[in-house]
Amino acid sequence: MTNPYRFGAAASLALGLMACGPDATQTSSAVRVPAGTPVAVIDTVLPAAFEAAGTAEPLRAATLSTKLMGTVTSVAVQEGDRVAEGQVLVRIDTRDIDARRAQVRAGLAEAEAVHQDAVSQANRIRALYADSAATRAQLDQAETGLARAVAAVAAARGMAAEVDANAGYGQVRAPFAGTVTRRHVDPGAFAAPGAPLVTVEDDARLRIRASAGPEAVKGYRRGAEVNARIEGTEVSATIEGVVPASGNLYTVNAIVANEDHRFLSRSAATVLLVQGTRPAILAPAAAVIREGDLTGVRVLAPGGDELRWIRAGRTVGDRVEVLSGLEAGDRVLVPEGAGR
Repeated sequence: MTNPYRFGAAASLALGLMACGPDATQTSSAVRVPAGTPVAVIDTVLPAAFEAAGTAEPLRAATLSTKLMGTVTSVAVQEGDRVAEGQVLVRIDTRDIDARRAQVRAGLAEAEAVHQDAVSQANRIRALYADSAATRAQLDQAETGLARAVAAVAAARGMAAEVDANAGYGQVRAPFAGTVTRRHVDPGAFAAPGAPLVTVEDDARLRIRASAGPEAVKGYRRGAEVNARIEGTEVSATIEGVVPASGNLYTVNAIVANEDHRFLSRSAATVLLVQGTRPAILAPAAAVIREGDLTGVRVLAPGGDELRWIRAGRTVGDRVEVLSGLEAGDRVLVPEGAGR
């Protein structure tokens, strides 16, 4: 599905309409000539979109723990640190595992020695049996001893592998490149299996989770390009999936690139789901005057110009949508050189 929520057509229409309008006003010598360039306000159509509200979460996040019980010997990161994949973040005392490893390796060496002896014994009895110098019972006994020796070696090697694997939990590593968002322990703390140690998040890509009704999500599929907003900033997003949620709602998952880390995870976000078109009034963004919470423009009037307060909406290219306060055909003053 192509993204209908693009403003190139609307912006081109606005520019075309503005080019047809007058750009100057004749005034008598008794009328003060306003400073600035008069530009006509235009009416056009914009995509009508349902704003599905949600939050922008990191695509990958992991709270790391260990399978060991032991004392934390060092924590190599602070909250806010960037880490690389595989970087050691936390170390845990593994002296008891080291001692266990020594025992297991000694047991493995013994099992391998017994195995070698069993192999020699079995080969000798097989040769004697072939010459009718050994009984069938002696051969069976030698084969059984060999099989037991093989099993003992396998068991010893399994125990050694288990110890080595457990020793690996003594170093807690970053599963992916990201940012440390939570440091749960300090050196000297006691680590227990499953207890949180460090939380790492990868915010290079964010997933917006937003909710909408069935009519709003109709026609949207994985891979569709849509517009979204994160903390008021417009961005491009790609639909990851649309899945049923509770009641009569659907969850829209949209992925946003964030390699420059300009957006913070868990910021307020909306996904704009186009539902057709709507009429709109557009004025040059460069003409907008902001005074505290008030927004206005200077409008060209017969007697010169007047400040008129407006209610502004979203920005469309170099224009701003005017929700109230202006009509099509009004001419607003753009300061000389603004936006050029």
